[in-house]
Amino acid sequence: MISRRTLILLLTAFSVSMILGAWAFQYIGGYPPCKLCYYQRYPHWGAAGFGILALLFSGVALPYLAALAAATTGAIGVFHSGVERGLWEGPSTCTSGSIENLSADELFNQIMTAPMVRCDEIPWEMLGLTMANLNAIFSLGAAILWLYAARMRT
Repeated sequence: MISRRTLILLLTAFSVSMILGAWAFQYIGGYPPCKLCYYQRYPHWGAAGFGILALLFSGVALPYLAALAAATTGAIGVFHSGVERGLWEGPSTCTSGSIENLSADELFNQIMTAPMVRCDEIPWEMLGLTMANLNAIFSLGAAILWLYAARMRT
């Protein structure tokens, strides 16, 4: 049986590895992140921070906060996945609008103000899963494990 401390350490390492993986895709792989990609990173920082604090201090509040952070990044990943698949529209700051019925000037303005990296395009996928899909799946799983860690006896 895994100890509570070991589980918290592994979950903290998970969030750190997700951030490092995102940086590797960005700086080594040449896949610049979109705005929603950045939004998915921030809660991992929170989960990692709460995890480090949970390793230093006992109690159940910190693992619950880490679970909330992991669930938040998972939820953003679900939202981003839907944007990528065209199930719903993403923020206007990282998607493109329709070009139907636009004048040449309006089309030019839309092109010139378009974000560098769009949230509704899939830059990378493996076995049909995008980075947002993988973040959603793994982070929601981590949130469940954080809840389990919070309920474990020390």
